[in-house]
Amino acid sequence: MFATYLIGLREGLEATLVVSILVAFLVKSQRRDRLPQVWGGVGLAVALSVLFGWLIEYTSTSLLSRSEDRELFEAITSVAAVVFVTWMIFWMRRAARTIAGELRGKLTEALAVGSLAVAGMAFLAVIREGLETALIFYSAAQGAAGDSGPLLALIGGIVTAVVLGVLLYASALRINLSKFFTWTGALLILVAAGILKYGVHDFQEAGVLPGLNHLAFDITGALDPSTWYAALLAGMFNVTPAPTVLETIAWVAYAVPVLLLFLRPARRKPAPTATTTTVTERGADTGAEAEAASTPQRA
Repeated sequence: MFATYLIGLREGLEATLVVSILVAFLVKSQRRDRLPQVWGGVGLAVALSVLFGWLIEYTSTSLLSRSEDRELFEAITSVAAVVFVTWMIFWMRRAARTIAGELRGKLTEALAVGSLAVAGMAFLAVIREGLETALIFYSAAQGAAGDSGPLLALIGGIVTAVVLGVLLYASALRINLSKFFTWTGALLILVAAGILKYGVHDFQEAGVLPGLNHLAFDITGALDPSTWYAALLAGMFNVTPAPTVLETIAWVAYAVPVLLLFLRPARRKPAPTATTTTVTERGADTGAEAEAASTPQRA
C-alpha cells in the first residue's frame, strides 16, 4: 500500500503546486474574478481522471471475458504506466526551476483570450497528473482485487499532498522540494520497475512471452510470502521470492540504468560569453523568479 500512497502523494503534490501557482498569480494580479474558472477546470480534470480510472477497471473486469485477454490488457497498461512514470520523473527533474514562469506566461495569454481559455489552461495543467495517477494506480494495485487498501492509500496520499500544498501556499511549512522530488522520484523508479516486472509476468501468462515456468531463483524458504516484510516488498516494488528469468531481467534492465540516469548530477551550463551576457542573465533572472515562486518555502 505504501507504493500507491507514494503515487498519490507525488502526483497529488505536483498537481497541487501547479494549481497554487495559478491561484497565486491571479491573486497577485488582482484577477480574483478568474478563480472560479480555474477551479472549474480543476474540477473537470479531477472528474475525468476518476472516470478514466473507472473505465480502465471496467474494461478489465467486465468487457474482457477471457483470462488471457485480461492478462494482456493488464500487461499493456503496466508498460504504459512505466512509460508515464519515467517521463514524469525526468520531466519534473528538468522543469522544476522553470515551471512557475511557464505557467504564468500561459495564464497571461489565457487571461487575454477569456474565461474559457483560463478554465482550459487549468484543466490541461491538472488532467495530465490525473490521468497518470489513474493509470499508474491501476497498474500498481493489480492483484489486490477486492482489497480497498490500495485505494485508501492512494486517497491518503492525495489528501496529504493537498494539505502540504495548502500549507506551502500559506508559507506555514518549509520543505526542500528539490530533495523531496529526488527521493520520491528514486522510489517511484523502483515502483515502476516492479510494475514492469508485473507486466512481463502478465505477458507470459497471456502466452505472448515464453518462460513462465523458468524461474531465475527461488528463495521462498528465506523470504516466506506469508510474512509482513515479504508482503511489503511485493506491494512496494513487486519483489517476489520466485520470479521468472524474464521478470528478473526486465526489473534489473530498467531499474539500474534509469536510477543511474536520474541520480546523476545535472550538468552545469558553461559561463556566458560577453556577447550573450544580457540574454543569459535575463533567462537566469526568469529561472530564479520561477524557482522562488514555485518553491518559496525552500530552506
